[in-house]
Amino acid sequence: MEPMYLSIRQKETGKQIKKLLLEKGYTVKDVQSVMGFENPQAIYKWISGKSLPSLDNFIILSRLLHTSMEDILVIDGDVVRLGASWTRRLFWRR
Repeated sequence: MEPMYLSIRQKETGKQIKKLLLEKGYTVKDVQSVMGFENPQAIYKWISGKSLPSLDNFIILSRLLHTSMEDILVIDGDVVRLGASWTRRLFWRR
């Protein structure tokens, strides 16, 4: 199997987060409340592409938006999605 190379396109991921929030009718204040943040700066950094949510916050965001993290992230590179049976063979060899 060939190695996979990828990179997360931070600015485009921020645009995707903003787009999904608008589509679902959520405001930054809504996300702040769901995340339990005292202030909204982190969320503004996400949507401006200055930073990315932590893995924990990505999971919360994906559940809030009723979508997968893969649909939120904008990835540049050679990403191959393996089928479930192939993944099981890869990770559960004995």
